[in-house]
Amino acid sequence: MQLRVFNTLTRKKEEFVPIKPNFVGMYTCGPTVYKPATIGNLRAYVFMDELRRVLEYDGMKVKSVMNITDVGHLVSDGDEGEDKMQKSAKETGKTPLEIAAAITAQFMQDIDALNIKRPTVCPKATDNIPEMIEIVKALLDKGYAYETEDGIYFSVEKFPSYGKLSGVNLEEQRHGARVEVNSFKRHPIDFALWKKAAPNHIQQWDSPWGRSFPGWHIECTAMGVKYLGERFDIHTGGVDHIPIHHENEIAQGESWLGHQIVNYWLHNEFLLVDGGKMSKSLGNNYLLSDLQDRGFAPLVFRYFCLNVQYRQKINFTWDALAAAKTAYEKLCSQLVAHKNSPVKTDAAILDEYKAKFEEAINDDLNIPLAMGVLWTMLKLPKSKDVYNLALKFDKVFALDFDKVKEEPKAAVEIPNDIRALAETRLAARKAKNWAESDRLREEIANRGYVIKDTADGYEITLK
Repeated sequence: MQLRVFNTLTRKKEEFVPIKPNFVGMYTCGPTVYKPATIGNLRAYVFMDELRRVLEYDGMKVKSVMNITDVGHLVSDGDEGEDKMQKSAKETGKTPLEIAAAITAQFMQDIDALNIKRPTVCPKATDNIPEMIEIVKALLDKGYAYETEDGIYFSVEKFPSYGKLSGVNLEEQRHGARVEVNSFKRHPIDFALWKKAAPNHIQQWDSPWGRSFPGWHIECTAMGVKYLGERFDIHTGGVDHIPIHHENEIAQGESWLGHQIVNYWLHNEFLLVDGGKMSKSLGNNYLLSDLQDRGFAPLVFRYFCLNVQYRQKINFTWDALAAAKTAYEKLCSQLVAHKNSPVKTDAAILDEYKAKFEEAINDDLNIPLAMGVLWTMLKLPKSKDVYNLALKFDKVFALDFDKVKEEPKAAVEIPNDIRALAETRLAARKAKNWAESDRLREEIANRGYVIKDTADGYEITLK
């Protein structure tokens, strides 16, 4: 089955053809580790994981690279404000290193809890400063960048195809710009490759331009090329990255190397909360731990995300999450019923469901449709074969179908007269009076109970 994906660069759905047969190089914009990831952030990584799982289901080997941004990301996605790590350090009294280590560890715990496969490589920005400096030097030498009093900037007008990812128009940007925040820029949307540090800036490195630190955008270009090569297959991220971060990555990277680096750009839509954006002021910047505190397991949130295709907005409400929990529990219950059945299912019927599932996941990751295929399949007569095929589907869903267990039956108060009958029956069995034993079993059954013989005697449950 041929995978088709929506390529933001071409604005259309295309057949996915990897550069190397059966091998995929994939880069994902990772977290800026100045504060814990919200459930909105985590949706992007559920998408990243689903893409990887579909590729692997299709028989491809995936090298997944996700950066850890521990310097250079300003409070604006452009070049305004202070560095997020420095801002967090001021607020907490901790060093950027301490903050980054703690938040990175929390992030890894969150993605583990969501069954998101850890990327093959998770490089930190601060471990790749020399690579960034070399790219900036090359862009200066080639005339794509210029130095000012406060840093090194990329000249967007030197890159004729600037805007090919987002559709941004340079002239409209120039005429529509507010009074420039940075008067050193030649064009309002020229962006920082490198920032000259103020003496009190916590994170700074020696460079040809004095003590300074990298811009946010240069980090991903440096690490993507370092770990995946000068041409790789896929770059993912949220739709909020399209107009600035990813547009700038394309401009600086292609100007540096002289050719296209990424073949397919894939972006996930926003997670909304109660129909709007998450906001600290509204108190709805929910973390995964907030969901757990309210009794929702992480995989319930994953199930919630899988029911909306990645290019569609998803609206989070507590009622919607509760509905997802109910559905997930029902799904697990259905799986248990199939798991415990010895009945066989016709292989041709199973092949039809498998084909429908594979068609859905390969149609731009239509996971909701694939989930619908599963639900329909579970309506078949109970069969271990159905359960086994569901396990194959779960290589993509990652909802722990292999761990589902039958819920223990609630304890039942057995009336004294039923227990008396059971004791009389036990005595009949010991006396090998099988006719009386069978009669008493039937009487107990007629009264609404089931008696099961055990090595120690018997068990009684409701019928």
